[in-house]
Amino acid sequence: MTTQQTVTTISRRLTGAACLSGLMAGSLFAGSAAASEITLNYAFFAPAQTFPAVQMEHWAEELERRTDGRVSVNTFPGGTLLSAGNMYDGVLSGVADIGLSATSYEPARFPLLNLAGNLTGIDVDSTVASQVVYDLTQEFPADQLGLEDFKVITAFTSEPGYLHTRNPVTSLDDLQGQEIRVPGDSTEVMEALGGVPVGLSQAETGEALQAGVVNGYVGSRETLMDLQYARSVQYVTDYPLTNVVMVAVMSRQRWESLPEDVRQVIDELGGEMAHFAGDYLDSHIEESLAWAAESHGVETLALSDEEAERWSERLEPINEARLTKVAEMGLPAVAFHSRMQELVEKYRQP
Repeated sequence: MTTQQTVTTISRRLTGAACLSGLMAGSLFAGSAAASEITLNYAFFAPAQTFPAVQMEHWAEELERRTDGRVSVNTFPGGTLLSAGNMYDGVLSGVADIGLSATSYEPARFPLLNLAGNLTGIDVDSTVASQVVYDLTQEFPADQLGLEDFKVITAFTSEPGYLHTRNPVTSLDDLQGQEIRVPGDSTEVMEALGGVPVGLSQAETGEALQAGVVNGYVGSRETLMDLQYARSVQYVTDYPLTNVVMVAVMSRQRWESLPEDVRQVIDELGGEMAHFAGDYLDSHIEESLAWAAESHGVETLALSDEEAERWSERLEPINEARLTKVAEMGLPAVAFHSRMQELVEKYRQP
């Protein structure tokens, strides 16, 4: 699906919605409607061209197709219904039937699950990581994951974040004192590597890069094209940092109100969409890197083996501290990490 197709489809869905109050009423009372009249409202905080929103649209189309039109889905990307800050609470209160967000935005709510994203230096693509994180949500008890009030619709991840900069970075010395925009869970990572972490929203990052307020950012590489960041950075350092874990949920109450056959279709889609999201992103990243290189001369820089070891030595204590902190909460951090490693090896197999 192209970006334009996604935006057009979403526009069609939004045009067909009468008004916000009507949508909210549909969300709250659809459970009592006939099966052929089920409407679900699906919210996400980032723009329609981003890969989680592409996943959302594909999920909506598949659910409608597999239920022979008995279920329709209104999709709301770009924070038009719920923002990142209130996504999960908004689902619980019935503002949306389904909400998709990054668990790292609520670290206190998901300390165990966030280990799947905030352990650094794991060289794994999004296809593998997405299947791993979905399996983890199915294998570990919901109350340990912070998901006891929710039904997981699907889960997936970005690829690891990479360092994107104006100036070349191939050593710790190159990074010293550089101001870098980072997601929240990468603050300690950037400090350990000698950079200066700057907390900015995604909306603020583009302007900060253009104005030279920051020297670069940590993020997955599709942002070079999707968010046009290739206009402001020239280099990508090939060393994996932290992932972003994305989980789409429905409230338990809303889930239980759906007919059993509809729930079965949604369950079937869970693992499929984890693979779809990861595979789509990995292919899209290849396209993004090629476009950034051809259109803006963006270069990918490799660390020497010796330098990569220096980075890993700096970051290993952070991984150990994060595991210890979660374990001290009474959560099975070690078992979770061990199972995560097993699943990575399982899905890496050809």
